[in-house]
Amino acid sequence: MGDPVVLFPGQGAQFVGMGRDIYEKSSAGRGVFDRADEVLPFSLTKIIFEGPEEKMTETDISQPAILATSIAVAEAAREAGWPGRARAAAGLSLGEYTALVFAGALSFEDAVMLVYKRGMYMREAGRENPGGMLSVIGLDEKTVLGIVEEASSEGVVCAANLNCPGQVVLSGKMPALEKAKKLAADRDALKTIFLKVAGAFHSPLMKPAADRLAADLEETDVSTPSVPVIANVTADYVSDPGEIRRRLLEQLTSSVLWKKSMERLLAEGVSGFVEMGPGRVLTGLMRRIRRKAAISAVGDMDAARGLAEEPTDPR
Repeated sequence: MGDPVVLFPGQGAQFVGMGRDIYEKSSAGRGVFDRADEVLPFSLTKIIFEGPEEKMTETDISQPAILATSIAVAEAAREAGWPGRARAAAGLSLGEYTALVFAGALSFEDAVMLVYKRGMYMREAGRENPGGMLSVIGLDEKTVLGIVEEASSEGVVCAANLNCPGQVVLSGKMPALEKAKKLAADRDALKTIFLKVAGAFHSPLMKPAADRLAADLEETDVSTPSVPVIANVTADYVSDPGEIRRRLLEQLTSSVLWKKSMERLLAEGVSGFVEMGPGRVLTGLMRRIRRKAAISAVGDMDAARGLAEEPTDPR
């Protein structure tokens, strides 16, 4: 099998205790957590391992926590003998920052601080422009986009995450989401679920967050990635440092095109994927996009060692 595409999860994958065995069994993985604690104005590792869960779900905590855990897993796998080669890298929302760290476009320290600030800005934008997110399950994309158009009569609403066939997450003002929920039920959606989030992420209501993050991104060193990275907002490769900054900024107020991104990679003949970090969310989405796609989830030390033991193409 050729080099895999490495995928990194986004917000929602977090859980108390994630990465603990990486910290305990891998010096390289432990070093990642320690570096995060040095950069941030609090002990991120203590919150990750001890909670409480309510703290872990806060946007400005969960984002750096998932990024740090995902990179710690990658470093532990490298320490165990995984060569770390990848055909490409991609990440869902927050995970795009992790992919850029993996590809060497962002330093780990810069990325941890960026996503911490990003989380704060998103939470504060949610207070300034109240809204929410609604997952619609069991309807095709065209039908859901029609619902969005109808529901927009009640306020701002958009398709925030086009994740996989039969799953689209909407974002916007609550009256518009309530109307979308009713319209989805009328069209026989299997399920609609309001997400527990601090605002209408990936929608125009996040513009205050984007305005604040723009200055931080401008001051951050960005390099050309060593492996191709796919941007969420275009489902296309991004390599120019200036464009990377623009796409990360656009991501706050634009749709995440995850399904389209994965379909592009599959069309290019990618033979395998590795989800690296906590949980198995992206593995589940891939099963809906291409049921027989080869994908493995690597989130603990045993899986990291298993990845290191897999045969790779000689170079």
